[in-house]
Amino acid sequence: MSPPPPVGNMAEIIPSEWPLLPYPLISLFYTSYARLDAWYEQLTPHSRTVLISSIVGSAVVTLYGSVHVKRRRGETLRAIALLVAMLTTLALLASLLPLPSSATLRGRDDVTVIPNLRDPDAVDPQSVCPGYKASSVVESPLGLTADLTLAGEPCNVYGTDIEALSLVVEYQVADRLHVEILPKYIGQGNQSWFILPEVLLSKPKAQGNDKPQTDLDFSWSNDPTFSFTVTRKSTGDVLFTTENSEIVYEDQFIEFGSTLPENYNLYGLGETIHTFRLGNNVTRTLHNADVGDIMDANLYGFHPIYLDTRYFEVGQDGKMAYAAHPTDKSAQYRSFTHGLFHRNAHTQEILLKESNITWRALGGTIDLYFYEGPTQDHVTKSYQTSAIGLPAMQQYWTFGFHQCRWGYENWTVVQDVVDNFAKNEIPLETMWNDIDYMKAYRDFENDPDRYPYDKGAEFLADLHQKNQHYIPIIDAGVYVPIPGNETDAYPPFERGLAQNAFVSNPDGSLYIGQVWPGYCTWADWMGALFSGTGTNEWWISEVSEYHNNIPFDGIWIDMSEVSSFCLGSCGSSDRDYGMTGLNSTFSSGTTGSDPRSLEFPPYAVNNYHGELGGKTMSPNATHNDGTVQYDFHNVWGHQLLNATYHALLHIFPTKRPFIIGRSTFAGSGKVAGHWGGDNYSNFLYLYFAIPQALSFSLYGIPMFGVDTCGFAGDATEELCNRWMQLSAFFPFYRNHNEISAQSQEPYLWPSVIEASKKAMAIRYALLPYIYTTFYLSHSTGSTTMRALAWEFPDEPWLADVDRQFLLGGSILVTPVLEQGATSVDGLFPGIGSGTVWYDWYNQTRVTGAVAGQNTTINAPLGHIPVFVRGGSVVPMHEPGLTTAAVRASPWSLLVALDTKGEASGGLYLDDGESVNPSATTWIDFSVSKSSLTATRSGNYEEDGNPLGNVTVLGVRDEVSEVRFGETKLDSALWHFDPSLPALVLQGLGTLTEEGAWAADWTLSWS
Repeated sequence: MSPPPPVGNMAEIIPSEWPLLPYPLISLFYTSYARLDAWYEQLTPHSRTVLISSIVGSAVVTLYGSVHVKRRRGETLRAIALLVAMLTTLALLASLLPLPSSATLRGRDDVTVIPNLRDPDAVDPQSVCPGYKASSVVESPLGLTADLTLAGEPCNVYGTDIEALSLVVEYQVADRLHVEILPKYIGQGNQSWFILPEVLLSKPKAQGNDKPQTDLDFSWSNDPTFSFTVTRKSTGDVLFTTENSEIVYEDQFIEFGSTLPENYNLYGLGETIHTFRLGNNVTRTLHNADVGDIMDANLYGFHPIYLDTRYFEVGQDGKMAYAAHPTDKSAQYRSFTHGLFHRNAHTQEILLKESNITWRALGGTIDLYFYEGPTQDHVTKSYQTSAIGLPAMQQYWTFGFHQCRWGYENWTVVQDVVDNFAKNEIPLETMWNDIDYMKAYRDFENDPDRYPYDKGAEFLADLHQKNQHYIPIIDAGVYVPIPGNETDAYPPFERGLAQNAFVSNPDGSLYIGQVWPGYCTWADWMGALFSGTGTNEWWISEVSEYHNNIPFDGIWIDMSEVSSFCLGSCGSSDRDYGMTGLNSTFSSGTTGSDPRSLEFPPYAVNNYHGELGGKTMSPNATHNDGTVQYDFHNVWGHQLLNATYHALLHIFPTKRPFIIGRSTFAGSGKVAGHWGGDNYSNFLYLYFAIPQALSFSLYGIPMFGVDTCGFAGDATEELCNRWMQLSAFFPFYRNHNEISAQSQEPYLWPSVIEASKKAMAIRYALLPYIYTTFYLSHSTGSTTMRALAWEFPDEPWLADVDRQFLLGGSILVTPVLEQGATSVDGLFPGIGSGTVWYDWYNQTRVTGAVAGQNTTINAPLGHIPVFVRGGSVVPMHEPGLTTAAVRASPWSLLVALDTKGEASGGLYLDDGESVNPSATTWIDFSVSKSSLTATRSGNYEEDGNPLGNVTVLGVRDEVSEVRFGETKLDSALWHFDPSLPALVLQGLGTLTEEGAWAADWTLSWS
């Protein structure tokens, strides 16, 4: 959420005074203050001077005139009224601004910090640094090792040069090459400067002792200095080379780079708001920050991986040539995709230019993993299985619709929302609460007047009885009470303090920043990992204790980058808790004597908030093991997600934890999903939802969605109509907005009610397909939401398509993303090579589409074009108002035949909630020669729902007989529609009374 920054002692007033004020007055004050502050922060110093001088001058003149100047009757009142009117107008103008995201609330925290890439006086390391020379090269069965020694005088341009480095090259498996460069001499005192501990992120290892057969080749040169090149042997294509550039390696700055081919296609390097294809003139800053979805700013997550897709034109002789501008639709192309993962958690900056990439980091090692591919699917799967882990499987109910708003005043309001969904027969699976429920905005405590525990218990009991769910927000900052003030007591903090659970200042005093409750501190995850503090136990205990009061079903983690509203440890002088840190005898850092410049490193990255500590915990914040936040800033939110995962496992030992978090890191998908943060209620951000989701598919976080209808600003009926339909095809589906915006629940507009119900009916019918697709993401690393170019890799005109997407491999979604539009242009991938597409609604085959050319599709308001790919068997249920109702309904199959009259598909079954299901079943569907076969494997026996309907699209020949197994079906159970053409079967329940998948079966027609 977008916070207003506290000023002066406002944070002192909020906890003790705000509960005495009416809730609407609190909200009005908070949001009005936020807008005025945001508007003022954006003024230049000159404009601020003019504004303040005008107000003060007007006031002085008015007061002086009222006392010393002879005036006519009523003149003073008129002057005062004029002054008041001027100030009121100023406030009104500011109030018309949308409540900005965190990016615009504080702007740049320190305007004196000039990013290096914008500093005309900045030194180019390539012009002054000497590079390295390789020596002592030793080849091994898996690769080689070597020493790298500085090739000249140290340049010390943005730190202190490391004179001796080690090179390690490993052909780890057939599709993965590891290249690592790190300091040769690393001790306990500086280990965290360079080494990313494997407990935070596993390090891919070689499999076997012999070099695998691989299409990747590593070569190196010492002419004129050390460089290396990675080549794809089958094409001779150079994937990465540091030739003609120097490797720069200092204690606070690393630089290396490579040339790139003309008009390259790179994807990834997040988190940010940008088109899916990155382009060749962008800078990606990786530094987790509370920035409200500002385009091209560094946002909440840290994912240093990119995919590089290259297209080659295949000649008549079979030879391939790189195609920089593959526009000939009649030509034959073949693509090759490789991936590059930089295993480094330090703040980074990646510069993409017309013909090269430059990678910079403020610490760590050069730890590169090249994934050969040659497709996106191969790269993504290999990246997850080797480096970051496979994504967590989600409970079935989490794929239902979720509703939230910052501004639900009390339990009664929340109940009214639930009732309105039911009244309008709109599916609702889960109600969420933003920070409104908290007592003075403190974690783990409900407001006793507006959200009392007894009423909450009643509400949740009724909600759960209706098979619905509840999720509260928990913020990262932990309130720090006034020492010795019993009226301000906060037991969760006291218990954490007793377990050394919090970060410290370098001198050992408690680090105290500022968030919603006022003064706050944060959990010390590094101390828990490396010096055994009780941080994790404390967090698990607090979450569990809160569940005893409010039996929630999952947790929403926010403000976890971390976000702080003040600069540095602004509360330490007002909240003296003595020495709380540095109690461990083990230290992997050098606190107190760290020679590095932590708060203002020599190289300034393009951080949206200016200095590294802008709107977050200071880089010199110190963990109990002696390490500093500078080295672990980007993993803090990830560790909070991990601790929360284990807290939920403690509460629900057998159930899959459901967590949606804001700050993520490589591997966060193992424990949580992610929402897109504080977006905006406009059509531009409706579009950005798609490239954001596709990027997180690459990052191994498939449980992704955005704030439907937008978070900030007022959603219009048209926008919400379109957005409720678009988000129905995202894995995570939630409507949420902020307190100063108008409510945007879908039942507030008649057209949105109908549009939502229409799209939700498709989503809920597709839940078995969605659940199966997500299971494959969980078990194999395949993606749930997919770019068209991934499924059709040899069509270069799809390289930058991000206004359409595939849900799994079978469902194509082409949404309207422009205001006022009643049609949409879309591509039908594969159409030139024989792929068939069917319209979801009328079940007819798409005709008239041309390869690589847009087709105009009719899409009036309330209609989202959806298409089914030929060759697919899609398992479905009947739609319902809850996922429980859906799971209890009969099965159906939608079969879309390809040009050969064939199709295939699968269905995964389990209990929908267990972390380790004791029973599972997989159903294989196969269609060929006018016969559909369902083959069962597994031991899940709990699904007894019958098979209701089967629809087979694309049946070209007249049908005179249909058999289910050996049974000839009565003609009343089926009919052939030659206008589609399609075979439609209904009422099959009597043939599958034991359950649709109780045994193998075959359905045939002739």
